[in-house]
Amino acid sequence: MKTITNGKFILPDEKGNFFIAENFSVTFDEKILKISFSEKDDEIIDAENCFVAPGFINIHIHGCDGCDVMDSNSESLEKICKFLPSSGVTSFLPTTMTMKIPEIKSALENIRNNQKSFQGSKILGVNLEGPFISKKFHGSHNPENIIPPDFEIFSDFADIIKIITFAPEELEDFSFVDKCREKNIICSIGHSAADYETAKKFIEHGADHITHLFNAQTGLHHRKPGIVGAAFETNSTVELIADNVHTSPTAQRIVWKMKPHDKIILITDSFRACGLGDGESEIGGQKVFVKKNIATLDDGTIAASVAKMNEVVKKFFENTQASLTETVELVTKNPAKRLNLYNEIGSIEVGKSADFVIFDENFNIRKTIIDGKIFNNIDDRNE
Repeated sequence: MKTITNGKFILPDEKGNFFIAENFSVTFDEKILKISFSEKDDEIIDAENCFVAPGFINIHIHGCDGCDVMDSNSESLEKICKFLPSSGVTSFLPTTMTMKIPEIKSALENIRNNQKSFQGSKILGVNLEGPFISKKFHGSHNPENIIPPDFEIFSDFADIIKIITFAPEELEDFSFVDKCREKNIICSIGHSAADYETAKKFIEHGADHITHLFNAQTGLHHRKPGIVGAAFETNSTVELIADNVHTSPTAQRIVWKMKPHDKIILITDSFRACGLGDGESEIGGQKVFVKKNIATLDDGTIAASVAKMNEVVKKFFENTQASLTETVELVTKNPAKRLNLYNEIGSIEVGKSADFVIFDENFNIRKTIIDGKIFNNIDDRNE
């Protein structure tokens, strides 16, 4: 057994709201065993007065450290799993891109075959972003490979698909949404030209998740409220890339004021260039150029992000009036609840997985612990 002590523990109170507790210790093996004042176990982990939070959960990430989910090989997937603890991420949803159907299926098969194969961040399933999106709002997805939504194409992978992005204006009825919901797949509106009325109608029917709010969708206009207006007015959950590139600090503050706080999930939407610095890269078969934390296609279109999760958490905390504990909820409790996994992960409670991130006041990651195994940086194995 191991025990973390001398930390500022971010724990849930009796109502489930996170608060900071000091003078506690947390004892664990693969699961959390005890939260108490004692320090009597064999191995003591000194948090050095840093914050001890539940492990971060990233539900929308394409890649990092030179690798991408669409590489469709075990080596790339393993490298992603090993890199993510350095940003505090203990579990994630590998996210696909709009490419040819056989290529997407190959990526899905690779994830299924290797879901529990690697040390590092845990794979919770798949976020299927594309090919069921709008050519008008394709963003960094290749429009040549976009097709109308058709559940049957990927029905064989319903066991691992947790979220699926689609453009509702491409549908004549709700049958696609109904089939997804029957398989417990979250339907997410994104990369879409849908007007306010269409978006709201689909949200109320159960497509109650919004892929990276503001980005690649109809925006808020005083006569055309768009998807953003529908997201604000409904009980939908919204993803937010809080990197100050995809959303400005002002936009982040507006979301914090407009949406119930349990309906906001911070994501990175990062791709293979994350962690590599400036230079030429690739996403979905298209060239991308990275300069000063902004990734763009040849035509100047902003592509996916290069942000790390701890950087996104820090920016949102600095940009809004959210407290530290409220901000942490957006990358722990909220995504865990959205994925129906809060009984296993997402908070520091007895019986849950021993997934922790220890970070200082500048959000630098000191240690990440996954199922009781300690990772100090991207090269570390468990201690």
